[in-house]
Amino acid sequence: MTDADLFGVQNLPYGSAIWPDGRRHAVVRVGSSALSLTAATAALAAELAPLFAEGSLDPLLAAGRPTWTDVREVVAAWLADGTAQQYVAALPDLRPVLAFTVADYVDFYASEQHATNVGRLFRPAEPPLKPNWKHLPVGYHGRAGTVVVSGTAVRRPCGQTRAADGAVVFGPSRQLDIEAEVGFVVGTGSRLGQPVPLADFAEHVFGVCLVNDWSARDIQAWEYVPLGPFLGKSFATSVSAWITPLDALIAARVAPPPRDLPLLPYLDDAAHPWGLDIAIEVWLNGQLISRPPFPGMYWTPAQMLAHLTVNGARLRPGDLFASGTVSGVGAAERGSLLELTWGGAEPLTLDDGTSRTFLQDGDEVVLSASAPAPGGGRIGLGEVRGRVSAA
Repeated sequence: MTDADLFGVQNLPYGSAIWPDGRRHAVVRVGSSALSLTAATAALAAELAPLFAEGSLDPLLAAGRPTWTDVREVVAAWLADGTAQQYVAALPDLRPVLAFTVADYVDFYASEQHATNVGRLFRPAEPPLKPNWKHLPVGYHGRAGTVVVSGTAVRRPCGQTRAADGAVVFGPSRQLDIEAEVGFVVGTGSRLGQPVPLADFAEHVFGVCLVNDWSARDIQAWEYVPLGPFLGKSFATSVSAWITPLDALIAARVAPPPRDLPLLPYLDDAAHPWGLDIAIEVWLNGQLISRPPFPGMYWTPAQMLAHLTVNGARLRPGDLFASGTVSGVGAAERGSLLELTWGGAEPLTLDDGTSRTFLQDGDEVVLSASAPAPGGGRIGLGEVRGRVSAA
């Protein structure tokens, strides 16, 4: 499908970019072009101009759902009648930047298939899922300061690892990996001590983006007992330049898979199912290597948000939480090289004749995705692109 099909008026994802005038503008994508909301609102809608004057999406996120709806309707009207055509530029003339200030970053572990695969690889003598896994969405806090926009080079991290002979050594990671994930951008905040129920998910979440949570598996393996991910994850997390508004994904909303165990009331989503039919593709050096399916995720984003706040933790505009690696049942549906190569035991053979267990310097990974569109057809989620540079 073309950009015009995937990024038409049914989609209208938001972003931020350096405009041809050298300034940062808040923008909305239409096909292979972008409309400057900074320039258009200043000229055509003074009441909305303060939301976009600085070129970031931060004020829009904080404004709340009624304003999100109003802005989407105004933009759609401008595009329909050509009113704002003079404020449109081609994407190649723009330099995307991170669209919002990341306040907090939380990563979950919501795919049963991924968690099962990792359990079998790391704990072959034990049940693959820990006893808590089907009772709550497992997650950890990441580093907001190392979230980067698509296209940013990812430097191979250094850290402590344990060698085959048992020696503890320091140096570049030899097992650099990807994690294909879906991220959720919080708009409206919440009060400290006030949990956010499942029913309020759409009042707080502004939109959706793709996420590549780069992972240094050898660093992670040495450090993660007993507290979990730290330096093996915190060096870089890539997100799309484009945030697809939740309103554009209404037709993608589906029921999650059946659950094996009863859920506690705050996680019981029978009345508020927020599974999403998002089809992801993972490309390595121009070759399609996996198609992870998001509809099969055991835990939904609404449950993740409810669990994240059930202890009274406060939401802030710009909070980002991600699904964790998306993996399906099939071998070609795994969202990480760890799984695709089964811990390195089954290398991938690429079209150029080379093989990979984990990433080499110079490798480029691209995540892309699409979902059913309102009224039929499909919409695209902004890609996430990153190339590995040497330590």
